[in-house]
Amino acid sequence: MSLSLRFLGTVASRPTVERSVASLTMVREGETLMFDCGEGTQRQMMRYGVSFALSDIFITHWHHDHFLGLLGFVRTLALQGRTDVLRVYGPRGGVRVLRAVDSLGHERLPFELKVEEIEGGWSLDRGEYTLNAFTVDHAGSNALGFALVERDRRGRFNVDLARELGVPEGPMWGRIHKGENITLDNGRIVESSALVGPARRGRTVVYTGDTRPCAATMLAAEGADLLVHEATFGDEEAERAKETGHSTAREAAEVAKRSGVRRLVLTHVSARYSKDYSELEQQSRQLFPGTTIARDGMEVEVPFVADATPFGSTP
Repeated sequence: MSLSLRFLGTVASRPTVERSVASLTMVREGETLMFDCGEGTQRQMMRYGVSFALSDIFITHWHHDHFLGLLGFVRTLALQGRTDVLRVYGPRGGVRVLRAVDSLGHERLPFELKVEEIEGGWSLDRGEYTLNAFTVDHAGSNALGFALVERDRRGRFNVDLARELGVPEGPMWGRIHKGENITLDNGRIVESSALVGPARRGRTVVYTGDTRPCAATMLAAEGADLLVHEATFGDEEAERAKETGHSTAREAAEVAKRSGVRRLVLTHVSARYSKDYSELEQQSRQLFPGTTIARDGMEVEVPFVADATPFGSTP
């Protein structure tokens, strides 16, 4: 069951030659979810092969570098003849902001643009996973982070033992795998627990948006498979990070370490570091070795814990 992230924009505040502003997508079993949609996002989608066939966009906060790409993206969808609903979720103020953005267009959209204002504690249940919003600490703004949390999977079914016990292949196997005890034609009762192993933990991916290190992030990211945390500044700008409601690379590493996550990816890096990220990466790795700094176009696969294959990323 695949789960991957594609980083479309990884720089803070303004685009550079090498990087676009904030946006990433998560693709789970063919379903694409977008988080933030900064200026130029649609071009990055084309460049890196991200499908426009998505239905949900989640905005962490209404600062320009996190949502201005919505206008171009929505207008492109209209030109492509989209008719399905596009849902945009974000903190308070979203309806007002998107009405202002939509007023810049010249034609009525051929599809419904549904905007839902949400707050920390909000949750979207998609059956196999939930998407949870949590309140972060970003210079007094009404900002959110998001956590995709998969439900536990059923335990592994012991095929060899099932055959040995004389359980006929077919519907009975499915019933047992779902937790049902069955009775064979000879009267023998086969309990599900004898053939099905313990439940297997689903994956958790957390995206903070812009934030200072905060308890809400640590709670959402506890034991997560992947934490995507902003790291706008290095150690030398620690005071500026506090003043502007951002984090340093070292502070993001501390959050990852205290949360017990498997891997940390840093994003939303200040344009001043656009030529060399090694120092930021080193500062983070001193506390949390499993750190990578995101680059535009980078793809990260998120495996199950039991899988032998380690995390992989390709530019």
